[in-house]
Amino acid sequence: MAADTHPSTTGAGGGAAAVRRLLLDNGALTALIVLVIAMSALSGDFLTTDNLLNVGVQAAVTAILAFGVTFVIVSAGIDLSVGSVAALSATVLAWSATQHGVPVGIALLLAVATGIAAGLVNGFLIAYGKLPPFIATLAMLSVARGLSLVISEGSPIAFPDSVSHLGDTLGGWLPVPVLVMVVMGLIAAFVLGRTYIGRSMYAIGGNEEAARLSGLRVKRQKLAIYALSGVFAAAAGVVLASRLSSAQPQAADGYELDAIAAVVIGGASLAGGTGKASGTLIGALILAVLRNGLNLLSVSAFWQQVVIGVVIALAVLLDTLRRKAGATPAAAGAGGGGKGRQAATYGLAAVVTVAVVGATSFLHGGSSPSANPKIGLALSTLNNPFFVQIQSGAKAEAKKLGVDLTVTDAQNDASQQANQLQNFTSSGYDSIIVNPVDSDAASNSVKAADKAKIPVIAVDRGVNKAAVDALVASDNVAGGELAARTVAEKLGGTGKIVILQGQAGTSAARERAAGFAQGLKAYPGIQVLAQQPADFDRTKGLDVMSNLLQAHPDVQGVIAANDEMALGAIKALGAKAGKSVQVVGFDGTPDGLKAVEQGTLYASVAQQPSQLGRIAVDNALKALRGKKVEETVKVPVKVVTEANVAGFSG
Repeated sequence: MAADTHPSTTGAGGGAAAVRRLLLDNGALTALIVLVIAMSALSGDFLTTDNLLNVGVQAAVTAILAFGVTFVIVSAGIDLSVGSVAALSATVLAWSATQHGVPVGIALLLAVATGIAAGLVNGFLIAYGKLPPFIATLAMLSVARGLSLVISEGSPIAFPDSVSHLGDTLGGWLPVPVLVMVVMGLIAAFVLGRTYIGRSMYAIGGNEEAARLSGLRVKRQKLAIYALSGVFAAAAGVVLASRLSSAQPQAADGYELDAIAAVVIGGASLAGGTGKASGTLIGALILAVLRNGLNLLSVSAFWQQVVIGVVIALAVLLDTLRRKAGATPAAAGAGGGGKGRQAATYGLAAVVTVAVVGATSFLHGGSSPSANPKIGLALSTLNNPFFVQIQSGAKAEAKKLGVDLTVTDAQNDASQQANQLQNFTSSGYDSIIVNPVDSDAASNSVKAADKAKIPVIAVDRGVNKAAVDALVASDNVAGGELAARTVAEKLGGTGKIVILQGQAGTSAARERAAGFAQGLKAYPGIQVLAQQPADFDRTKGLDVMSNLLQAHPDVQGVIAANDEMALGAIKALGAKAGKSVQVVGFDGTPDGLKAVEQGTLYASVAQQPSQLGRIAVDNALKALRGKKVEETVKVPVKVVTEANVAGFSG
């Protein structure tokens, strides 16, 4: 691994030249500086101590994962399993320490051992089984995620208090996740730059056959490389779970892609042979700054993904051009290569600036700060019509009342929602409305808002272990009882049914399930053949129902915890839906009501999501003005069938 050499310089001019060389040789660092300047110019809330610490916390998990992935990518491999391994390691720790009384120290060792074991399996399949790294780690992605669900039974597990302190701060201001990120980064830098295995990574990535011919035991080194990746994944999982005070079996879903993006943005080549820990850290910070800044600028949750993707692509593309410009033939002279690097680096800075400033200014509408109350609405997902309707009702009421409403989409990721809630708190929002991805995982963020004297309103789902000013929700237990009674009466009090459950960990899923069970007690002739989670998702409802039909072709009724899953079940049932099999959903969404009209969905226990959004904004405004709000606001539910669907307003 050749070291960079530069002519020696002295004095102030030498220092300036060193800084200039640093920026020219590190396009990602230049892009990060430009992003920070751009975000600072666009939002007065960005360049504050609290928010910059938020950015560090939000980058921590991705960075720790990415440090491990750096080892793999430098050696010309890939690891798609790190997100699932992180979730599995955290689940093992929580399961062993809280449910089986294992001492916390030993439970931590078990978590690390889990990461090592997953990495060794990856390494063995690749080095000795000759599987392509993509296939081997893709298989581990599925296995590790499945094991975390099996161990946890699909529900979050409370994290030990002693380990949860990793999500706290030192001295009341310095976040522990940032310290862990720095320590893991230093370890990664040491391994890459100062150890035999680090040199082996570069040798294998540069030319594996040459490394083997030179006497390097490539197979053993690959085992060690993937084991190291597993260790870093385990550390990331523990840090993530400590932030959420619980091990989430679905945690870190998709984080492997962020980790790979951070490594590549930081200057590593997917072809292997290049990469360093400092570049990976910069890549992770770029992703965190983008997400944080776009949240602060109230950019639409849908457009955020577009802006982030475009900027990442531009950064990597132009950094590649910069490298090519710096690798001009010797005949072109050192000056030509330097000019090429300079032009490409300045091009990178210019394009990133234009992309960020232009996109955010356009999407943010160029609005200037106003004296209107600022309310943040943190939704669990906007990939579901029910929550889109909550957003619509909230926006309409906010416009009517002269409130500046910012909406974020957590994409059913509890960690991402924690980041979004932190952004609202650090930016001094007047009030926060939260629809939790997970009722336990949202507690720390709500406590932080409460500490900052910011009123918090929960909508549709409650928050556990933290006080909110009000909960605006439908009566899910009563609605569940109505659903059970409706399908039982339609079947004449006897029959075989299946239940499609909602997303584990949410209060709505628990309460509706409790209502189903309570309602069915009055009908002993109803036999529940199976209960399976489909996560409130239409596609999963289709898949789960298709599978259940193989084992239970004689099913006569289906209760689904929302309309989306019910519509998926109807698709799986085909011609049976509404005829030999009666399906009852929950929510009263437009698609659900349409299916009721068509007769494929027998009934839907209709909520009024737009009313939930409207009432949540009303209560948030009352709370921030010091007015009394009810602790629980129940929005009525109603059974909608073909007989009354025409007159139902939703």
